[in-house]
Amino acid sequence: MGFDQYHEPADELSAETRTFARMIASLTEEAEAIGWYEQRISLEPDQHAQAEEFKHFGMDLEFLLRRTPKWRVALKEILFTEGDIVERGEKAEEAEGL
Repeated sequence: MGFDQYHEPADELSAETRTFARMIASLTEEAEAIGWYEQRISLEPDQHAQAEEFKHFGMDLEFLLRRTPKWRVALKEILFTEGDIVERGEKAEEAEGL
């Protein structure tokens, strides 16, 4: 991805927005790595490597959630809950006030 991650001129973006963009890119990269390891594990079991990617993904997500309170509110309604995911998503929108 390199420095093409910005959709607006980088020099016009705040440092906070640039950091946010970097963390989104990192989250995407970690998700891709999890997928790669899933394929590799099916051929040669090395679950430790994938576990590291899950940890990094979780850390990136938590970083973003700490900076984006509305995301945290929404995801609390969806993640680690029982029931229909779509219904939980609708409740998340209500919780966010959307």
